[in-house]
Amino acid sequence: MKKNFLITTGGSGGHVVPAVILYEHLSSEANVILSIDSRGLKYLDTNIYKYEIIDTPKLNNIFFLPINLISVCILTLKSIILLKRKKIEKVFSIGGYMSLPVILASLILKLKIYLIEPNLVLGRANKYFLNFCEKIFCYSEELKNFPKNRKEKIVTINPLVKRNIYEIKPPYKQNDKFTLLIVGGSQGANIFDKNLKNFILNISKEKQIKVIQQTSENNISNLSNFYKKNDIENEIFSFKKNFESIIQNADLCITRCGASTLAELSLSKVPFIAIPLPTAKDNHQFENANFYKKKDCCWLIEQKDFEVKIEEVLKSIINNKNNLFEKRKKLEKLNYQNSWINVNRKIIENLDEN
Repeated sequence: MKKNFLITTGGSGGHVVPAVILYEHLSSEANVILSIDSRGLKYLDTNIYKYEIIDTPKLNNIFFLPINLISVCILTLKSIILLKRKKIEKVFSIGGYMSLPVILASLILKLKIYLIEPNLVLGRANKYFLNFCEKIFCYSEELKNFPKNRKEKIVTINPLVKRNIYEIKPPYKQNDKFTLLIVGGSQGANIFDKNLKNFILNISKEKQIKVIQQTSENNISNLSNFYKKNDIENEIFSFKKNFESIIQNADLCITRCGASTLAELSLSKVPFIAIPLPTAKDNHQFENANFYKKKDCCWLIEQKDFEVKIEEVLKSIINNKNNLFEKRKKLEKLNYQNSWINVNRKIIENLDEN
């Protein structure tokens, strides 16, 4: 008889995407359900995954703190009822304030708790609950801000990546144009919406180029019209659940540095220019990108240098295919023996130990 597991997530795609992938891994062993907030539903196929909504308020506004604390208490009670009704045995958290009521409920019910840290910096929620968890699944043992006296709880796995990404095989492209993918992540990236198109325009005068670019919903028409006006082939989108269909057509990607996006690009062997979001908590996007930079698997440009450097870097890459070839080779080496089966086995083995 299958066991019953719950994964708590919500907020941004950076939390929901790895939760959904973990859901797929655990489904071979258990009946799985997600607890998620209303914001996170945008990134979830509600026709496929079982879920319950737990709308946890942020606790960062001191004026609403008393009301929000009462709300957390009510949601903790709701979570207790949910966990008991679904006969949940193990709870998994991707981190974030959204997980607070479910984790508190799990502690009250003395359930086994497992944490997942997709970033190269230990998240604040995960750090707080580290003492109470059985294991924490990480992509590296060298996490920033990780307590030395809790290293024994780390289980390193390859990044959680959608099963379809493993199935991407060369040849990727359907045309001969140099194809540039631009990804701002689930939160978007205003810096990519502003002057980047002008740098691309300059490059297009020397080299035929196709642009596949993520932007906000209200900017799709504006960006598409700009490229059409300047005879640049383009595909503009806001959010796509089948991201793998876009990745496989790219020669190069300019991207923010969410853990899931970088992992998907890495596994797909698509070289990328990483532009970390400087306001990311604990500078975790920089650390995510720097992990690949240290292995010579990507280019890294800090946002303060973006407009000064991006055109020159793009031109040097486009005009020298050896640059791309070398990065692809490094990505291939990094992902040697990385497979869905190996990740699945590592996760399940470490659950069976407890």
